[in-house]
Amino acid sequence: IADLLELFLLAQLEEMESIQARRRALWEYYFAGLRDLAAKQGLGLPVVPSHCEQAYHMFYLMTRSLAERTALIDHLKKRSIGAVFHYVPLHLSEMGLRLGGRPGQCPVSEDISGRLLRLPFFNALTHPEQDRVLAEIHAFYGT
Repeated sequence: IADLLELFLLAQLEEMESIQARRRALWEYYFAGLRDLAAKQGLGLPVVPSHCEQAYHMFYLMTRSLAERTALIDHLKKRSIGAVFHYVPLHLSEMGLRLGGRPGQCPVSEDISGRLLRLPFFNALTHPEQDRVLAEIHAFYGT
C-alpha cells in the first residue's frame, strides 16, 4: 500500500503547478462572486496577508452568527449543495474536554468556529457549479 500511495503522491507533485493554478482560479472565482455581498451584509471572507503565500485549500464564508450559519447550511442542503462547518475548537473536542478544556476558555476560537462555513471546493468543481453555489448564497441573503 505504501508504494501505491507513493506513486499517487508523486503524480500529484508532478502536477502541482497545474493543480495549484486550478485551485487558485476556483478560490478567486468565489472571492469575486462574494466580495460585494460580504461587504453589504457584514460577512467575512478569507484574508491573505501580503507577506504570505496562499495554499488555496478551501474557501470559507464567515457568517454573523451560529444561527445564521445553521440556516445557510440548511438552505444550501435543501438545494443539494454541501457546505459544512469547518472545525470544533480543540479545547472543546472530546480529548480537549478530557484534558480540562471548557466552554468559554477560548472565546475567539469558539466564536469563529460557530460562524465559519466551508463552501464546496475541489479540483473538479466547475464555474457553473460555483455559480449555482453563489446564486443560492445570494438568494439566502435576498440579493
